[in-house]
Amino acid sequence: MEITKQTLAEGWLRTAARHPLLDEVALPPVALSDDEFEERAERADEAENGSLCLLLDEDGTLHGRHGPYREVFATRDVDQALYLIAESAIRRHGGGLEEVAGALDRIDTAWGRRFRSGGLDDTGTVEACGRDPLQGLAWIAKSWREQDPYTTLAFFRAAPGRTVDAERLALLYGADPVQVAAGIRLKDLRADGRAHWDRQWESCCFGRAGGWTFLLHHDTPPGSYADKEAYAALGIKESVWLTATSAKAIYTFDYLRDGRRVDDDWGALELIWYERGHAPYLRGGELDFLNRAVRRAELDHPEVTGTFELYFHALEQSLGLRLPREDFAEGEVRAAYWAKE
Repeated sequence: MEITKQTLAEGWLRTAARHPLLDEVALPPVALSDDEFEERAERADEAENGSLCLLLDEDGTLHGRHGPYREVFATRDVDQALYLIAESAIRRHGGGLEEVAGALDRIDTAWGRRFRSGGLDDTGTVEACGRDPLQGLAWIAKSWREQDPYTTLAFFRAAPGRTVDAERLALLYGADPVQVAAGIRLKDLRADGRAHWDRQWESCCFGRAGGWTFLLHHDTPPGSYADKEAYAALGIKESVWLTATSAKAIYTFDYLRDGRRVDDDWGALELIWYERGHAPYLRGGELDFLNRAVRRAELDHPEVTGTFELYFHALEQSLGLRLPREDFAEGEVRAAYWAKE
């Protein structure tokens, strides 16, 4: 069924009648132009921070935004639209994730399943995690916020059946070839005491875990990627970059696949946007798989209160990112300083 103002209004009346929590919840005003939308969104934002605003295109696409600019969904499906409006309304009543899921269950059991899945449908069964998330990638999340052990956590993956050579990658970035050839470990760099303290920002760690090759570093030396042919020969198909600038409270996530950023044209993706219980990315967009993983992390691990830890666990569950905790703790991870010019 095509979305129009009439079909949306009629559908919302039926939906609101199915649950007492929605009795007094009005359908958000539906704007038909950008100018009308911006005017209404600014008024709504001033009156009630974070309220949902709707814009209906001529082709029947309904956009949901928090405030004038941040789009959280775009759909041409009436049921999806009603679900997302109801979910937003019930969240505003407060309560934990299970309470929200229970309320949606009472409206429609499929909606309760949909909420628990984190996606826009309720297909498939997601198994509970069943293990300690801090034993995977999430162990590093807390210290990473303070740029420890490194500012940038970069991961690289090749096509199935191939691997990205960790040594070649480190050398391409500018790692000291003598130290790489000697198999220097992080503990070897740290053994220099004061010298390592002075040079730690010129160091990197590298290796493989979970099917990905990782390269952790602070400052990248001039000349990185200078040999484009050598970089292409590594066969990299996917890369994930997590970068922290704690002094400015900026923490970004970048995912590249086949040389293209996966971001639904949102631009810089800051982790600070993620708030527990809210999908960090466009619903139904290219990163919806991560929305689903975040919701599972939240439901599976209510004991984990840090949003960064939950987000990192979702990255592990959805993309397979890992870092060897024991190797870092014991200093066994491969390491090197950048080569001197």
